[in-house]
Amino acid sequence: MTIHELTASPDTVHWGYYDSRLLPILTVKSGDRLTVHTESGFMDAMEKVRSRASSELLAILERVEKGEGGHILNGPVAVEGAMMGDVLEVRILEARPRYDWGVNVFRPLRGGLPEDFPYHHSVVVEIDPKAGTGDWGAGVKVPLGPFFGNFGVAPPAGMGRVGSGPPGVWGGNLDNKELGPGSIVYFPVFNEGALFSIGDGHGCQGDGESCTSALETALTGTVELHLRKDMKLEMPRAETMSHHIFMGFDPLIDNAAKMALRETIFFLGETRGMSADDAYTLCSLAVDLHVTQIVNGIKGVHAMLPKEILV
Repeated sequence: MTIHELTASPDTVHWGYYDSRLLPILTVKSGDRLTVHTESGFMDAMEKVRSRASSELLAILERVEKGEGGHILNGPVAVEGAMMGDVLEVRILEARPRYDWGVNVFRPLRGGLPEDFPYHHSVVVEIDPKAGTGDWGAGVKVPLGPFFGNFGVAPPAGMGRVGSGPPGVWGGNLDNKELGPGSIVYFPVFNEGALFSIGDGHGCQGDGESCTSALETALTGTVELHLRKDMKLEMPRAETMSHHIFMGFDPLIDNAAKMALRETIFFLGETRGMSADDAYTLCSLAVDLHVTQIVNGIKGVHAMLPKEILV
């Protein structure tokens, strides 16, 4: 196992999109670890934090072309031997804030309540790593729960360049707070090398990401990349110590929920030999549906299947 390190800079990031035509900046072997130092792409509050921004972030803002989305992504990283039809297993080993600040932003015509908040608003959130809290002066402090909101592989070549805002079969802007340290995420591979990218550090976030953004901040984290030729997937899938997690994405939240349920039912049939009728019943009796996010255009729902009932 080799440990590679990537610090966000104009030479190591792409901003706002995924694209199978991007050349890898690094090639690793299956089982290698990747330590990343990311930067946040949420510039709405930049004037409030410019004096605290790193030289690398300022250089990215000046020199890197911005795509359709707002997320600064480290990568892409190629995994040796990965081919279309394989699965990339990403083990999340660590995620922690790089700096003592982050931002939260909402904008006109965006978020869960655009009709109630038709204006731009941003706050700087002071991060206290020792206390494990974030504070923006509202009289409350929120507990930190760092995770990467946006990571995945390059999308199918026929899709061309896709914005980093919506999630999809390649992963991308999942915004799933369950995918912190200790979790494992599986992505179907669509291109040679898989072309893995990661960014969009969140200091914490509630399910839904209701106002448009989380505690947007730079993170340092470590992932371990494993090439799986013994698996076949059509959608990203994840697990934690306690749960299997199945994802659904659609502009309509009902359809996202249906997708997550169908993925759960398929998994139970594939791995347990359970009939569709029994699996559907189990979903109603024991599987929790969580609203992942409602603000990325393509909404997310994830189904949480407890591992303990499968022992």
